[in-house]
Amino acid sequence: MKYKFYYIFLFFFSVSYISYAQQNPISKDSIETLNFQAYDNLDNLEYKNAIEIASQIITEGKDQSNAYFTFMGYDLMGTINTEMKDTLQARLNYEKALSIVKEEKIDSLLSWVYINLGNVESDEKENYQKGIDYYRKSININNLQGFEQKNITPLINIAWTYLDENLPDMSLSYLIKAEKLLEKEEVFPRDIANLRTLFGRYHTQKGNYNLAEEAFIIVQRVVEKEKFAAESLEFYKHYAKLSEIQEDYEKAYGLLKKAKELDEKKFEADKLREIQAANTLFNIKEYEHTIASARKEQIINDQLFEKSRDLRNIFIIASIILLIALVAIFFAFKSRKKYIKRLHEKNNQLMTAKNNAERLSQLKTQFFSTVSHELRTPLYGVIGLASILLEDETSVNNKEDLKSLKFSADYLLALINDVLLINKMDADGIKLEKTSYRLSSLANSIARSFEFSLEQNKNKIHLHIDQNLPDKQVGDYVRLSQILMNLIGNAIKFNENGNIWLYIDLIEKTKDGLYKTKFTIKDDGIGIPSSKQKTIFEEFSQVENRNYNYQGTGLGLPIVKKLLALYGSEIMLESKMGKGSVFTFIINLEANNTDEQQEIKKETPKEGTAIHIFENVHILVVDDNRINQKITQKILEKRQFKCSLADDGEQAIALVKENNFDLILMDIHMPKIDGVEATKQIRVFNKEIPIVALTAVELDEMRATIMDSGMNDIILKPYDISQFLTTILRNLNNVFSKSRR
Repeated sequence: MKYKFYYIFLFFFSVSYISYAQQNPISKDSIETLNFQAYDNLDNLEYKNAIEIASQIITEGKDQSNAYFTFMGYDLMGTINTEMKDTLQARLNYEKALSIVKEEKIDSLLSWVYINLGNVESDEKENYQKGIDYYRKSININNLQGFEQKNITPLINIAWTYLDENLPDMSLSYLIKAEKLLEKEEVFPRDIANLRTLFGRYHTQKGNYNLAEEAFIIVQRVVEKEKFAAESLEFYKHYAKLSEIQEDYEKAYGLLKKAKELDEKKFEADKLREIQAANTLFNIKEYEHTIASARKEQIINDQLFEKSRDLRNIFIIASIILLIALVAIFFAFKSRKKYIKRLHEKNNQLMTAKNNAERLSQLKTQFFSTVSHELRTPLYGVIGLASILLEDETSVNNKEDLKSLKFSADYLLALINDVLLINKMDADGIKLEKTSYRLSSLANSIARSFEFSLEQNKNKIHLHIDQNLPDKQVGDYVRLSQILMNLIGNAIKFNENGNIWLYIDLIEKTKDGLYKTKFTIKDDGIGIPSSKQKTIFEEFSQVENRNYNYQGTGLGLPIVKKLLALYGSEIMLESKMGKGSVFTFIINLEANNTDEQQEIKKETPKEGTAIHIFENVHILVVDDNRINQKITQKILEKRQFKCSLADDGEQAIALVKENNFDLILMDIHMPKIDGVEATKQIRVFNKEIPIVALTAVELDEMRATIMDSGMNDIILKPYDISQFLTTILRNLNNVFSKSRR
């Protein structure tokens, strides 16, 4: 149940009454004494007395044609219905109060009515947005009337509702506003407890556990001093949840134990409340029947005995019903204890299962990381040797075989990357990054990467880029490349002697300055049967076709679907058997508005400039794998770089102390001293030399560790030679540029 301020309401209501009474004289005792008496009855669970007062106020208001009295009666009756869990009747009475306020244009009470309606609606999960709308109406009215301090209640209730719906980002601004208002007013301990509990819940949901801890510690001081039952129960539940997340299970258990004790007290109070409410309803019916009998006695005296007998029968039946209800409540209480015990057992089982799941998840992550490193390391040798031999003019006779070898190795690397990418996306381990790139270069590079596949299947690829799109972009070009390469690769696999088209068309420029762009990948291949058009986006699903022996892993399209979800987009498919397929998706592209002159200054030297600009450049290659060591050495020496070799981090440190190297290529996993530790030790006595990680580790897991150790850049094995050389030249250029200043 949301936060309520009955007595604050009575204060503002009294102020409003005084203003109104100056125009319409009404007994002040009626409006003050009766109201406070009714709310005291509510606190003592004396519903019958409270209802009688509400009925009296409504009757008096109607008899005197006094809108204030009538409004007050219906509002009071709505509060009583809320306490008695009669949501439907509460809503009806509050709406009657609202209609009176609107009809009489008593703006000073609109805010309060909207808060009450908001409490009724937001307590029902499916109506929470309707409740928030009422709270916002209350805030707007208070602002217009200059009563900003009255916004504390609706602000806290909005934040409370959003946190109940697990929408912490939506709650923050309201928490901050409420906090600022409380700073201006006299601070009540109950206000502090409620607001700080909500801050603790917010920081827990956002993962800011230290801030959540600080908030809950403040609440703990307040509730232990003031002994607030409701606030204590709310605090213990959410503080226990935080302690469980922080794996402080002993503390969580202690807090849950306290919450349980309060909950059991609350349960007993609620049961007492229900019994009292049932008894009150019975007494009300008896009272109504008594009044009806008295009135009829004045009219028809000869029917008194018959009416008395009816009342006696009703009393007997109601007593029997009440007795049955009491027996049912007793058994319900016993059942609740049994269910609580079973709930604790289930919680313990869930905790054990949770710990096992977390352990298995860690093992899975370690396994994928190890497999990634162990597979990429030999692949580096295969792809590197194939690339070197392809550049060797003496290997002309074996060029086609070498192309096939490199293609197979590249395919195996792509397969490894796909499996790892699916694993990371399932673990929510991928976020979009922003890097500068050229759209035309990206599209042409993707097309060139499929040269062998296109030649093998005798296909042609056609590119079209809308001229209205800016070529210079900023965004996650790696994820965009993965999407396009999977879709184009899929079209090539299932097409022979055909065509593949890539269209990149601008739809519109948004108000935010982004370019809403449509990507279309079309082919005239075999097409996809309608029965398979939904399942192909599931992992490991394949389109079977006897005419094509290549099936793949079934990971490409699921990867596309998950990557597009990061952009807030989705893939659309149109296909007919024998007429090809059309895949389309729409994303927002962002132009790179970097100054052209700055871009020219930052431009990296091309591979061909290495011989002229970087003559006698001495590079240290640190790698414990002799094959990979030699491949790196051959690639560099072919371009006239001078190379020295080290088998581990210990040798590398010694060589750097004795020689003047221009750059170090550092492997990560090595015996004796690994690459990260070796870099840290080198940085103690040499802070200038560029150190580039040359590694096969899973980059997302190690990037922060690598860069924090003092390394300048990262090259992931196996690499493309041109990208490898570009990274080296960029780091050398940065050093030489500094030396020339």
